[in-house]
Amino acid sequence: MPLESRHSDEIAALLALASEGSFVAAARSLQRHSSIVSKRVSTLEARLGVRLIERSTRQVSFTDAGKRLVAKLRQATELITEAEQEATLGAAQVRGRLRLAVPGAMGRLWLAPRLPAFLLAHPELEIEVEYGERFVDVIGEGFDAAIRIGELDDNRLVAQRLGTYRRMLCASPAYLETHGWPQTPACLSGHNCLGFSGLASHPNWRLVRGTEQVTVRTHGCLSANDSEALLHAAIAGIGILGAGDWLFERALRSGELVRVLGQWDLGEPGGIYLVRPSAKFTAAPTQAFRDWIRQQFEQ
Repeated sequence: MPLESRHSDEIAALLALASEGSFVAAARSLQRHSSIVSKRVSTLEARLGVRLIERSTRQVSFTDAGKRLVAKLRQATELITEAEQEATLGAAQVRGRLRLAVPGAMGRLWLAPRLPAFLLAHPELEIEVEYGERFVDVIGEGFDAAIRIGELDDNRLVAQRLGTYRRMLCASPAYLETHGWPQTPACLSGHNCLGFSGLASHPNWRLVRGTEQVTVRTHGCLSANDSEALLHAAIAGIGILGAGDWLFERALRSGELVRVLGQWDLGEPGGIYLVRPSAKFTAAPTQAFRDWIRQQFEQ
């Protein structure tokens, strides 16, 4: 084994021991036998001429010299990682693989038609997109970025607000002609309300007008966990749907749907965010997508 490689293995063993707290756990993280990890640390101590750890039958503790060395090595590792990431940012072309997670309905209706233009602009980039309504574990599942609607509760992520949306009520002209226009929130109890089962308060709708709030328990012949499926039902005249304005945009513009109870919103306005793992430097594909998606929302 080359000298530089042996030294790297010794440092890796010491850092793993500092992170895991025992030879067995350190060996597991390095996928090596604990005796190999112990030997590498002993070799490092012999090479440096200083004791780095105190061994006992029950535990391993670091000497002051060992603690100082671990701290310096961690700083050096972070600097190397940052240098590599910074070099990636300086690449002339965006290349590699990008894993994205986006909400199902919004992703299909809003992102999917625009994404080909991004790929054409970066021909050496491969993108894997997961469309779904679940909140993925961006870090644990290895995603580079995700679009999220609503509240954020993972402070390990870097979040950038892309825009704001409002939830409103809409129905088709045909439905309203047959069943009449609701004049107050209380009237909704007499209408067929299409339910999004992903709404935390489902089947209750909390309507807001300024400082006024009214909660109505709704019922209807259709509920689903996919907003796009409910949108088709509303356009077909099945009932009244409450959802974000981003879902209704095209149907409102075409006249297939009209707004109901226009002075009332379904809950408070929410945010649309791009989230990514926390890092000082962002890989070039993620940075390119971040800049592009921000431009799309600005337009």
